[in-house]
Amino acid sequence: MDLATVIGLVGAFFVMIYAVLLDGNFHIFFNIPSILIVIGGSFFVVFAKFSLQQVPVAFKSAWKAFFFKLDPLQDIITTAFNLSMAVRKHGVLALENVPVYNGFLAKGVYMLVDGLDIQIVKSNLEKERALTQQRHESAIKIFRSFSDVAPALGMIGTLIGLVQMLSQMSNPDAIGPAMAVAILTTLYGAIIANVITTPIADKLALRSEEEDHQQALVIDAIECIASGVHPTVMKDVLQNYLPKNRRLSPDYGTSVASATEKTDKVS
Repeated sequence: MDLATVIGLVGAFFVMIYAVLLDGNFHIFFNIPSILIVIGGSFFVVFAKFSLQQVPVAFKSAWKAFFFKLDPLQDIITTAFNLSMAVRKHGVLALENVPVYNGFLAKGVYMLVDGLDIQIVKSNLEKERALTQQRHESAIKIFRSFSDVAPALGMIGTLIGLVQMLSQMSNPDAIGPAMAVAILTTLYGAIIANVITTPIADKLALRSEEEDHQQALVIDAIECIASGVHPTVMKDVLQNYLPKNRRLSPDYGTSVASATEKTDKVS
């Protein structure tokens, strides 16, 4: 679970609800016509802008904003190093004996074991990477569309409430409910856009960047393994995907020292 998303959304609603409860009139902020106009209207408008298949997929993708967690990059680098060592010692078929828990990396490994050319393997992985980003972008667009539509429906609700209010000027009892619809629809639209859908869209965009970053690392790792790059060199290359403060020191120093020592003994 992504605690930042949960804490942010729950905290925002808690602050707003607490501020309303301080006044003691929570019921005045609940209005059925306003909810129908903003929430119901926003759903139908977004459905009109996208397909019936895209919207449910977008809500499924939104689940990632709360519960999806990528494998740590360092763990993938360590697994890639173990795979490379196995190939170097026992050949490509030895890849079957190394446990791989990342699905994208496992797919590349299986293709290498099957004897596919590295260019074909890389092409397949790049295609899956592109399609994954395409799905993410579709979900992000849908939630950003909600962020655009909800305030607009709130403004429409406000205009509806003002028309009702102005048409009932002779009836003071009807002015209050009509004014409530006018104000609350704007409030609901602002809450949906700024507290719910925009944060979810931004978090999905962040998740998309992180997954794309991880898949790029995996593709480089698969290419290094297939090309016979030394495991230590590959590990150091893949460290570039990590922040500088999390990178491990390369083992080149030990190798160079050992080589120098052997050269001195020969001399």
